[in-house]
Amino acid sequence: MTISVLLVHGGLWDAMDAEAFWGRPGITAALTTALDPDGAGQVEVLAPDRPQRPTGWDLEVAALAEQLAKRSGPVRIVGGSNGCTAAVLLATRFPELVDRLLLAWPATGDDPAGNERARAGMMNRGCPAGVADGLLRGGILRGVPDSELASLTRIRVAVLPSVPENPSHQRKTVDALLRSIRGSRELTGCAEPPAPEFPASLDQLVRTIVEFVN
Repeated sequence: MTISVLLVHGGLWDAMDAEAFWGRPGITAALTTALDPDGAGQVEVLAPDRPQRPTGWDLEVAALAEQLAKRSGPVRIVGGSNGCTAAVLLATRFPELVDRLLLAWPATGDDPAGNERARAGMMNRGCPAGVADGLLRGGILRGVPDSELASLTRIRVAVLPSVPENPSHQRKTVDALLRSIRGSRELTGCAEPPAPEFPASLDQLVRTIVEFVN
């Protein structure tokens, strides 16, 4: 049986992709080596691209669900930043496949000023106003009703904060997720990729993810 680790990168209506978020910072390669050191294929690390100009979160979930459909063993998802929304939606829609979920550097969804900055940036990049409003709508996480978070009771969930916090990744979001998802726990935080200060945290992050996955 092969365990799959699905990395869901951050970004929202911008040029971010899996290579920039997970690949160039060294996360994909380091995780692959740490989880499958002898190359036996017992653990596979997947880092697909999310749609860069989605009209809604359902489109993102449908695109990523194609990865789940190909897996025969359990899937463990690591969502990063705005990718945490897609990760949660995948976990709630495919509970029979996803058995662990790590929400790393979750993007703050319930901050009006932050959402207004995000909306302006998305529209400057060509996002229609109605699409931007739909993608940003939600509660603790963008695109996720808070009630849906409470349904994550049958899988192991952990939250990894951004350290230090910043306007896009606030500490209050981590605390709210830990309160809302029964049985969830906090893992050691670090700067999020591809921030300039991230490289110093690479080894620690990989150890943290490996411990959670295993």
